Amino acid sequence: MLGRQGQSGIRPHEPFPRCCVLAATDWSPRYPLYQLGNPQLRVFRTNFFIQLVRPGTAQPDDTVQFRIPMEMTRVDLKNYLERIYNVPVSAVRTRVQHGSNRKRDHRNVRLKKPDYKVAYVQLAHGHTFTFPDLFPEKKLGPEGGSAEDNIRDQLLEAQQRKESRDPRRGGVPEWFGL
Repeated sequence: MLGRQGQSGIRPHEPFPRCCVLAATDWSPRYPLYQLGNPQLRVFRTNFFIQLVRPGTAQPDDTVQFRIPMEMTRVDLKNYLERIYNVPVSAVRTRVQHGSNRKRDHRNVRLKKPDYKVAYVQLAHGHTFTFPDLFPEKKLGPEGGSAEDNIRDQLLEAQQRKESRDPRRGGVPEWFGL
């Protein structure tokens, strides 16, 4: 039974649920956990960024070294690698590397580099990882020089030919049309 016309006790449709509306002090929207209706189409991205690091000392073939945020745990890293990159992980070991505190600035105040966490990931049995060789040794060409040097020389000669003056112009610059 309606008390007054148009008032049914049910609010009219709101454009945004209350949990999604930002207050003046909030910095990110709060999404509801579940809404009735159509399938939930959400993509969850991680807040973590990890770096693959070339190890300073020799590691076994099945061990990979990462630099990870201080807040990331072993379980987080294992789930991150297994679910996002489909990398089979058998064990994760971590350590905290303290940043150096030796440098001083112009006011003689100590400068400290930030601490970071290093993770050693052991891959599952039968999987190996070799760090990619980003800067391979130069291969020698047939004339004794490297192939890159030969290509560089050819490009320099072509550029010099293009920049050399045309003898038919008689010393008139190229910007001056004839």
